[in-house]
Amino acid sequence: MATKEGSANRFNEGDVRSMGRAAGGVRGISLDGEDEVIGMLAAEEGMDILTLTEKGYGKRTPVSEYRLCNRGGKGVTNIKITDKNGPVKAVMLVDGKEELMLVSKQGIGIRIKCSDISIIGRATQGVRVMRLEEGDHLAAAAKIVAGAEEEASAEQPQ
Repeated sequence: MATKEGSANRFNEGDVRSMGRAAGGVRGISLDGEDEVIGMLAAEEGMDILTLTEKGYGKRTPVSEYRLCNRGGKGVTNIKITDKNGPVKAVMLVDGKEELMLVSKQGIGIRIKCSDISIIGRATQGVRVMRLEEGDHLAAAAKIVAGAEEEASAEQPQ
């Protein structure tokens, strides 16, 4: 689980007991003040966690750098949040072969290779992934799965 203010808590899926539809659930991570959960991943060893911030910064960090903690704990630092990079906007599990589509609030979109984003440690600010104008912010990020594009063009009549 990852938060807007740059924390992440990794715990075993087995620590969450099965419940009915109407149940309230269990606590996955403890939050401070105005912090909120922005994403949750089913982490796999050998993969990277891609973290993107509102001001266009991002980084990839190997899943192995996130130690197992107890469910409901504070977790560990996922990314250092500063005025330069802004709060976390998106987290996703990547292997480096994907491409990403990033869209700003002003409607500017870019397509980049995931492998172009540096693999760096947890307690860093990240690198610039998308250059944004003053007052603009990252609005959305999505993975473009390799092969899906070729399949779609093969189905289209020429």
